[in-house]
Amino acid sequence: MLHRFSFLVCLLVIINTVCAREFVVGGSKGWTVPSDDQLYNQWAEKSRFQISDSLLFIYQPNQDSVLQVTRDAYDSCNTDEPTAKFTDGHTSFNLDRSGPYYFISGNKDNCHKNQKLIIIVMADRGNTKTTTTSSPPPSPSVESSPSPTYTGTFEITPAPSQDTPGNSASPFASSVLPSAFIVTMFLSLFS
Repeated sequence: MLHRFSFLVCLLVIINTVCAREFVVGGSKGWTVPSDDQLYNQWAEKSRFQISDSLLFIYQPNQDSVLQVTRDAYDSCNTDEPTAKFTDGHTSFNLDRSGPYYFISGNKDNCHKNQKLIIIVMADRGNTKTTTTSSPPPSPSVESSPSPTYTGTFEITPAPSQDTPGNSASPFASSVLPSAFIVTMFLSLFS
């Protein structure tokens, strides 16, 4: 019985890992000053981020960095007191709670050129506990200037764990089949 329980726990961990996605911020261009038709927030608004997903920031470590900041620091491009600072050039950031995350370039000039990103992680509907955040969710205000209009395509390169356009796997196969496999394995333990 202990083996069955251990097996079930391992399978649940695998399911959680399989379902998490890694988003490469900026696609093949990486974390750089965006061009006029490549704005990070407009891409993020069209994506659905879940708890356990991660963001991958790729940049030149000697030329840039990634700062996780508060909403006020995000709005003003204040690089003085970040919540977290990453300088390794290959930063994987785990989204471990629901709510907003604010990121800016460690280079203040780059931040003023829109090298900044707001990620909103959806609530965990299976969790009965509520999560509070230190920053309120972003809301439009009369004083803030509107976001620039998105007119081009934003390039995002999915991590190998995520389906790519040339891949024959369908969303059905990537989400339902692992669960079906686990249920089958679990039922076979009791037969």
